[in-house]
This record gives sequence, C-alpha cells and structure tokens, in this order.
Amino acid sequence: MRQNGSAQQNYGYWVKIATRASVSVALTLIVVKLWAWLVTDASSMLASATDSMLDSLASLFTFFSVRYALQPADREHRFGHGKAESLAALVQSALITGSALLLLVHSGQQLWQGGSVSQPTLGIYVSIFAIALTLALVLLQRVAIRHTDSKAIAADHLHFQSDLLLNSAVIVALLLSAYGWWWADSAFAILIAIYLAWGAIRIGWEAFQGLMDRELPLADKEKIVEVLVETPGIHGWHDLRTRASGPTRFIQCHVELEDELSLRQAHDIADGAEQKLRALFPDTDVIIHMDPLSAVPRPEQTNATSD
Repeated sequence: MRQNGSAQQNYGYWVKIATRASVSVALTLIVVKLWAWLVTDASSMLASATDSMLDSLASLFTFFSVRYALQPADREHRFGHGKAESLAALVQSALITGSALLLLVHSGQQLWQGGSVSQPTLGIYVSIFAIALTLALVLLQRVAIRHTDSKAIAADHLHFQSDLLLNSAVIVALLLSAYGWWWADSAFAILIAIYLAWGAIRIGWEAFQGLMDRELPLADKEKIVEVLVETPGIHGWHDLRTRASGPTRFIQCHVELEDELSLRQAHDIADGAEQKLRALFPDTDVIIHMDPLSAVPRPEQTNATSD
C-alpha cells in the first residue's frame, strides 16, 4: 500500500497534540469540579463533574487508540489499524450513555426530595474556569480535525463542545438556585443528562458506520468520478467502491478501455488515474481494474440476460 509520508506525519502530529491536550484538560476539570461539588452539593455541578470524568476516560481511550491506529499495516493487518479510531468513538458513546442514565436517576431523586445549593457563587466561578479551558481545547481540536479528519478526535470534539453548553447551563442553574428557585439545579441536571444521551447516540451511530465500511461522502465520490472521466483513454467506469479506515481511504473501481490497447498502454492509463487520485486524496490506497470495452455488459445486454 502506497502512502504519502508527509501526510501521515502531519496526521500523527495533530492527533497526538489533540489527544494529549484532551487528557490534560479532562483530568484538571475532574479535580476542580469534584471539589466544587463537595462544597456546594449541587446536582448540576455533579453532572458537570461526572461528564468530566467520562471525558477523561474517553480521552485516555482515544489517546491510546489513535496511536494504535497510526501503526502501519503489518502481516496480520494488511489494511492497517485505522478502525481502532471508530472503536474508540463507540466506547465513548457507551460511556456517555451510561453516565447520562446515572445522572438522570440521581437528579430525579434530588428533585423529588428537594434541597438547596450551598455557596452557588463558588460553583459559578468553577464553571467559568471550565468554559475558558474547554474553549481553548475545542479550538485546538478544530484545527486538528481540519488537518486529519479523524473520527476519534471528531467524537472527542463533539463531546467537549457540548461541555461548553453544559457549563453554561450549570451557571444558569446555580444563579436560579441562589435566587430561591431550588428546583432549577436538578431540572437543569436532567436536561443535561438528556442532551448527553442524545449526543452519545449520534457519536455511536457514526462510529458504527465507520466500522461497517460506509462509503466516502458523496462530494469525495464525485471528485473520484471526475478524475476518471477526465483521464484520457478511459471510456467508462463501474463498480466504484470506497471506504475509510482512520487516516487511510480505500478506492476500488473498474475502468473501461479500448480492446486494441497493449497491456502496457492499458497499465499506463490506469496508473495515471491512480496517481491523480492519490494526489487528490493523500494517504489513499487505490486499486483500478482494467476491462476491455467488449467485455463490459451493456444495459440492453443485462436486461436480455435477466429476462
């Protein structure tokens, strides 16, 4: 499998930076939020702390999985290890869903029993600190995704992006509690739990699609077809199949060539199309099968056979 070395190095650089930052931020926020929850006894702060604990677990899993995914293809894994990223995203989805359910139960019990929040101002300051730190991480992850299109980093990015809304909701809940709306803390925690569960379902679905070898986006397939159409000597194409595994794309198709071409001429045409596709999509495995025009069934022939 041919790969663009500089593209692979660039991919590795950004995913390592993003995963290290993610783990560091998550661990820092766990310590700060747990301390704030112990002091304030606020359900919304517990919700935020729980989310940060899951962030750390998910980030650690992502940290190791993307490094495994970066390993080159070997004798036992001829197509590389890229699917480890989708597996990491699927684990994140399960963790987030579990925490959302536990948080829902805890917040429901507190709402039923009632109770007030002590020292809400402290919780507000902690949430502001969390927003600032998370915002810096989200911006870094956005740059990393732009350079890598990593599914694992994208899942992590979505989770931390939701944390910005989560921490903002915690501030609103604590402000309302401070002014006597005691139920606001538990109510906002329940809403946060529902939001986390919905985000987890979306992350899990995308990860599942990646593990099931979903086709590349339509825009990418249109670019592939454009290359085939514009390559001199190619009169048609069929059986285009695509997928992605971590940083690597896989493209396979059949091209239709004149019968009279020599093997060398046919090879040069197919190889030229492969080189154009690799230039268009760095770090891509391309396989093009050559068919003589006379061997390609025409639509009317296919219909006659089926009858």
